[in-house]
Amino acid sequence: MKTLTLTLFAALSLAGAASAQQAHSHGAAHDHQPLHGGVVVEASDMDFELVAKADSIALYVRDHGKAADLKGATGKLTLLAGSAKTEAALAPAGDRLEARGSFPTAAGTKVVATVQLAGRKPANVRFALK
Repeated sequence: MKTLTLTLFAALSLAGAASAQQAHSHGAAHDHQPLHGGVVVEASDMDFELVAKADSIALYVRDHGKAADLKGATGKLTLLAGSAKTEAALAPAGDRLEARGSFPTAAGTKVVATVQLAGRKPANVRFALK
């Protein structure tokens, strides 16, 4: 009887794990591919794509494959290149959040973005430029 109980428990555990994996699968609409030539990171169940240029940084936000509503959104960037630290505010600019200025964009530069979308908890997203 004890063996039957353990076998049944193991089978139910495996079935639950399979269901959880299927529930987490988002399908092709949520494949984390860059749409703007940037670096994509998933955080807070959303995709964040960072496109860094020497004079501007754009951050595109997608919620399950669709552009997120950026009305009222705010954000902050912190860029770390070696021992240099640069900070910039992000503001909505059409379909993205954007910062203008002079930015380090060399491979290996680390970027931390803190993004606040209306009605959501703040998201902290970490990138490494390629």
